Amino acid sequence: MADIDRIDEHILRELSRDGRISNLALADRVGLSPSACLRRVAALEKAGIITGYRAVLNRSAMGTGFVAYLTVGLGRHTKAAREGFERAMLAAPEVRECHNTTGNVEYMLRVEAADIDAYKRFHTDVLGVVENVHSITSYVVMGSPKDERA
Repeated sequence: MADIDRIDEHILRELSRDGRISNLALADRVGLSPSACLRRVAALEKAGIITGYRAVLNRSAMGTGFVAYLTVGLGRHTKAAREGFERAMLAAPEVRECHNTTGNVEYMLRVEAADIDAYKRFHTDVLGVVENVHSITSYVVMGSPKDERA
């Protein structure tokens, strides 16, 4: 694990808020000279702490404003069952996040679709045909007062 000091943490917070911020503006916000700031950002990238930069998309404007989180339990707890499920989720464009979790279920998904009908098709035609899926619980997002994902 890399040593991260308060200045690095401040740089990471600022870049998380605005990945397109200029080095000059970033340096000003964190209280460094531009050259020192650039060296720190480069070191954070080299250490693998910063792994990339992304655009934050307005999914509603793109026609995929329906969001649900799902928990998925598998009927078999084998490596083959897990790998088969993960392959199916990697191939499903509606699945924006897939996390293997501990607890009562094996997976937590973030699914985005155009509307409830498109979600129903995903639920039936994608999840409904994946081998070893034993349980599905959907949590429809009604609003997101805080969402800091990049």
